[in-house]
Amino acid sequence: MSLQAVILAGGMGTRLRPLTLHRPKPVVPLVNVPFLHHQLALLGAHGITDVILSVSHMPDVIRGVMGDGRAAGVRLRYVVESEPLGTAGGVRNAADLVDGRVVVLNGDVLTDVDLGAMLAAHEAQHAKATIFLTPVENPTAYGLVELEADGRVHRFLEKPGWDEVTTNTINAGIYVLERELLELIPKGQPSSIEREFFPMLLERRIPFIGHAPRAYWLDIGTAVKYHQAHQDLLDRLVQTPVSPPGRRVQEGWVDPSADLHSTVRLRAPVVIGPDCRLEQDVVLGPGVVLGSGCRLGRGVQLEASVLWEDVTLGPGARLHGCLLGRGCRIGAHADLGAGTVLGDGSALSDYSRLTPAQ
Repeated sequence: MSLQAVILAGGMGTRLRPLTLHRPKPVVPLVNVPFLHHQLALLGAHGITDVILSVSHMPDVIRGVMGDGRAAGVRLRYVVESEPLGTAGGVRNAADLVDGRVVVLNGDVLTDVDLGAMLAAHEAQHAKATIFLTPVENPTAYGLVELEADGRVHRFLEKPGWDEVTTNTINAGIYVLERELLELIPKGQPSSIEREFFPMLLERRIPFIGHAPRAYWLDIGTAVKYHQAHQDLLDRLVQTPVSPPGRRVQEGWVDPSADLHSTVRLRAPVVIGPDCRLEQDVVLGPGVVLGSGCRLGRGVQLEASVLWEDVTLGPGARLHGCLLGRGCRIGAHADLGAGTVLGDGSALSDYSRLTPAQ
């Protein structure tokens, strides 16, 4: 049977602003690799190499970064929504390119779930639809999914109050669907998988199961979670075929073109991108990712932070737990605390202090 994947990558990335003002969420860097590469690697590792990307926001930017998918070892095609169609509408918009069973992924999920086991469960139970479920500590922020004893989906409960919580398993944004189900989604109009399509399957008694394996799962759609995704990848808490670019060294990954003064101290794990320059007495890490072209002045101390491309830190600057967009300029002896998020091109003067509220 033909097997394809659809990735829903049409969101505006509003929860990740200001980082997504000029770069759509599906291609924000994650350990210096566009995020979609991690999803394509997961699919490719399970033999799924025919992938359709459903996009709406800044499609040309995404296409410019991802191309035809060959760099990720897949065939990548695009369907573009002129107006946002929602999660179900995005899948329906890709239906003309789908000719068999399809794996659907939300475009902001980092996971190492065994898709092969999920597909096997789908087949073994003769399901028409299968949903990946994962447990969370605070289920009120998500859509809960209740199961029958035999694994069939019983009910969906979107963002319940604590008095309504009956389970901690949530919709984790990965589905297996048979091709004929896509015809049940209205064509060319906004529609939600969670609020419309899945409840309809239950009403029609279509065979629909939940799959709840033990696996890493993270929605990277907020600054806090995006930061956590970097730390978890560096700490190898998630299994991924994608490694940060650069030469593997004891402390992490360092691009051969990076220029590090002999007095630089690296505390693992770190990732240092191409053409970075680190002056005397810089202390870097743990948990630091530098994009290409970063310049760190003498005595900079940087910990648990992610810097995109071409960021400059003045002498004596100290950063902990920060996210900095492309081309930021941070003055000498500035002190930026955990939770700082600066968009592309931001500038702070010498001796600036930032301690964001948590």
